[in-house]
Amino acid sequence: MIYQQYQFFCPPDIQEILIAQLGEWPFEVFEEQDECLMAYIPEQSDDDALLEFIEALRENFGFRYHKETIPDQNWNAVWEQNFQPVVVDDFCAVRAEFHEPMPGVQYELVIQPRMAFGTGHHATTEMMIRTMQSIDFTGKSVFDFGCGTGILAILAAKMGATLIEAVDIEQESYDNTILNAGINKVDHIHTWCGVITAVPERQYDIILANINRNVLLDNMKTMAQRLKSAGILLLSGILEADYDVIVHAAVAENFRITGKRQQGDWLCLSFVKQ
Repeated sequence: MIYQQYQFFCPPDIQEILIAQLGEWPFEVFEEQDECLMAYIPEQSDDDALLEFIEALRENFGFRYHKETIPDQNWNAVWEQNFQPVVVDDFCAVRAEFHEPMPGVQYELVIQPRMAFGTGHHATTEMMIRTMQSIDFTGKSVFDFGCGTGILAILAAKMGATLIEAVDIEQESYDNTILNAGINKVDHIHTWCGVITAVPERQYDIILANINRNVLLDNMKTMAQRLKSAGILLLSGILEADYDVIVHAAVAENFRITGKRQQGDWLCLSFVKQ
């Protein structure tokens, strides 16, 4: 598959806004640097519409950008050059296969991200991992909604969850989750490609959803239906400005907020179903 690489030259606060805005399009990877956001999207027929959307954003936020075509066979070289291990205290380390093992952490995850989102580098994924540290997954059923690389589902499995189901709308994420589960020797993650209704209906003890505001809002009722009473809902992919609308939607579905974590402009929110 051919990918388009967009380079947005702007400070970190604008990068976070762009990630939230571009989340409405099928971008598969965002890589934040000091003054540049790298974004990758499969080549598509409505490229003109995307460029029009980006131009409107540029007029509002004043960034510069550059676009180029990246052949799919070059992707591994791109991320291998930039992917550094991520360490979350002594709880969890995330590395690639070509990195040396990382002793001294409770859980080590080996991730080959390809074009799927979720290596632990972005604030939303890191906050999900940090929040998972305080949750007991032993013997629990878990649903990873928008699984990306499968990183959260794999961590839940290593923390003792006995039933894990994961779904992502992107084929690349579906394939990558299966690949990474095998790399980590986790054989009880059931994975689907599609929207949330692609997964057979059942109720879970814990739902993990690191997606974006609109997908969370559109699926809040369904997540409530699929969570057991007193179950835990962990959400990220949310900007600070979206706090009120997300909490309002969750409370309307009988959720009670129990925790809030913030990194930059990004939030990770914990809820319990009443």
